[in-house]
Amino acid sequence: MKKEKEVAAAIIIKDGKVLATQRGSGKKNYAGKWEFPGGKLEPGETAEEAAVREIKEELEADIRVKELFKMVEYDYPEFHLKMHCFICELLSEDITLTEHSAARWLAKDELESVDWLAADTGVVADLKDSDWLAADE
Repeated sequence: MKKEKEVAAAIIIKDGKVLATQRGSGKKNYAGKWEFPGGKLEPGETAEEAAVREIKEELEADIRVKELFKMVEYDYPEFHLKMHCFICELLSEDITLTEHSAARWLAKDELESVDWLAADTGVVADLKDSDWLAADE
């Protein structure tokens, strides 16, 4: 049986755009792929708490969790992923990348311009169909 990883992902929306982050070369698995920032839940931590903590660690930023957008379960070759995806508001003015090699604010019509991790592609498709992002110009 595959090991299960339970993670929280922050779908950070600002000015009608969503923040995408690129995995750095230090991440041996899937380096260079794009994802919603976040990470593993710690023992006794809720998914919402994990999202807030991970964004503080990865982006040196504060967020407010607004709502659960989607639950994703995905089988990678190495593990089974259970991902809680939250719509979040950025409370800090700036972000500082501590683990990622790049970040981009993507409008709805730019979502498919980056190479997303497999588990994130369904979230991207649902975001395109939602009212959370500004309409295509």
